[in-house]
Amino acid sequence: MEYVIAKWLHVLSSTMLFGTGIGSAFYLLLATLGRDSAKVATVSRYVVITDWMFTATTAVFQPLSGFWMMSLAGLSWSTPWIAWSLALYVLALACWLPVVWIQLRLRELSAQAAASSSRLPPAYWRFFGWWVALGVVAFVAFLAIFWLMVAKQVRFAG
Repeated sequence: MEYVIAKWLHVLSSTMLFGTGIGSAFYLLLATLGRDSAKVATVSRYVVITDWMFTATTAVFQPLSGFWMMSLAGLSWSTPWIAWSLALYVLALACWLPVVWIQLRLRELSAQAAASSSRLPPAYWRFFGWWVALGVVAFVAFLAIFWLMVAKQVRFAG
């Protein structure tokens, strides 16, 4: 029963992590493409709050619950799908950490533009480009992790 609880918590946490990330990205993308600095300022403020409340907490819980399940199942770090999943998770986190800082900048820049009733500045668009690029890499990494979790028997050469 302990393994079932660990697995349920792991799946629930991954759903929150992935779903919150996709939802936040979708809303900030749409707001930004609308080019209304006041709307972007509001959405980016909510995205930052959401990231701290849900993404950060589940990002920490995911490996903990995974290690818990590994221990209960007697699995090794050298199991190919686990090794690949961990490598991809590290890649996704390496993308997410700068995204946290970028989102703070996007929030500040859009709030300044909204306060002065002006357009989003060029700096906003530069940071937004990095935010999108890093988000795409993390998204692909998470899709691959989900595949590995489902298709555990897949073997990799090397």
